Amino acid sequence: MPPAGADPAVLAGAPVDQVAQAASDHSLMHLVLQAGPVVQSVMGALVLASIVCWTIMIEKGFLLGGLQREIRRLGATSEGDAVNGEGLAARIQRAAAREWADGRDAGESRAEYRERIERAMRETLTVALRRAQHGTAFLATTGAVGPFVGLFGTVWGIMGSFQGIAQSRDTSLAVVAPGIAEALLATAIGLFAAIPAVIGYNRIARRVAGLRAEGLAAISAIGARLSARPPRGGHVAARAAE
Repeated sequence: MPPAGADPAVLAGAPVDQVAQAASDHSLMHLVLQAGPVVQSVMGALVLASIVCWTIMIEKGFLLGGLQREIRRLGATSEGDAVNGEGLAARIQRAAAREWADGRDAGESRAEYRERIERAMRETLTVALRRAQHGTAFLATTGAVGPFVGLFGTVWGIMGSFQGIAQSRDTSLAVVAPGIAEALLATAIGLFAAIPAVIGYNRIARRVAGLRAEGLAAISAIGARLSARPPRGGHVAARAAE
């Protein structure tokens, strides 16, 4: 099939290599190379943003997977069991053990005692989930701004095409099409960067919310168990937990 805008009469008598060269003139790489510096800068920024977004999404996938295993490990612990190591489950249990070992203060109700134990565990969980969300704001920003940045490149490129029409005084489609195609490519790249970023941000937000709910349920169960019995060893156990 002859390239868009090419004269069939010319292509009929042209050598095969010239026809192939004409057909490749409208490839994506050719459109990028022939675009103006402003449009190229927009395309480059969007491609870089897309790479950063994919890096964040892959890294968060592994990180949230590890947190999910730790929270499930915390929820599966039975009474008297302990989780060793430096994972999230172990840190939450150590935070609970310190408060539990201190015992109830004078005049402190059991509900207040339980709330103090659970608050220590919630703080540890919140810190871990907040760290897991670090960098996701870039996904939201790219998803919101990416299409408009691409549209800016498109508008700028179309302005250049109209300026070329005014200078050449030729309004044929063969003259206008390459510049418009270059401009529209910027919008396409903007959507290519924005759509995965929005999907990734929403998915990460849902996973973090689910992990928070699962973690709070496990914390509530641990707080109920610990507040129902007095600590063994009092402050000595507290210092051991530290």
